Amino acid sequence: MTPQNELRLLPWSGPDGKPCYLSTDDSGGYMSRLADNIEAVQLGMAADLVEQVSAVLGNRDAELEDARRMLTEVTGALRDVLRVANSRGHLLAASERQS
Repeated sequence: MTPQNELRLLPWSGPDGKPCYLSTDDSGGYMSRLADNIEAVQLGMAADLVEQVSAVLGNRDAELEDARRMLTEVTGALRDVLRVANSRGHLLAASERQS
C-alpha cells in the first residue's frame, strides 16, 4: 500500500468526472509510473500554455475568440496542475507522518 495505506489521487478522472485513486505497495509499479508520466506531461503542457497565453495577451490585435479559447485551455491545465499538486502534497504529508 502507499504510505500509511494512503490512496494516491491519479491524474485522470473516472466516469462522470469522479476522481480515481491508486492503492499499491509498489511506487515503481506500472500504474504508479503511468501516473508519474501523465503528471509530467500535464505539467509540461501547462508550462507551454503559459507561453502561448502570454503571446495572445501581448497581441493587441488578438480576437476575442482567441482569448476565450486560451481561457478554456488554461482552465483545463489549471485543473490538471491542481490535481497533481494535491496528489503530490498528500503523498508528501503521508510520508512525513510515517517518518
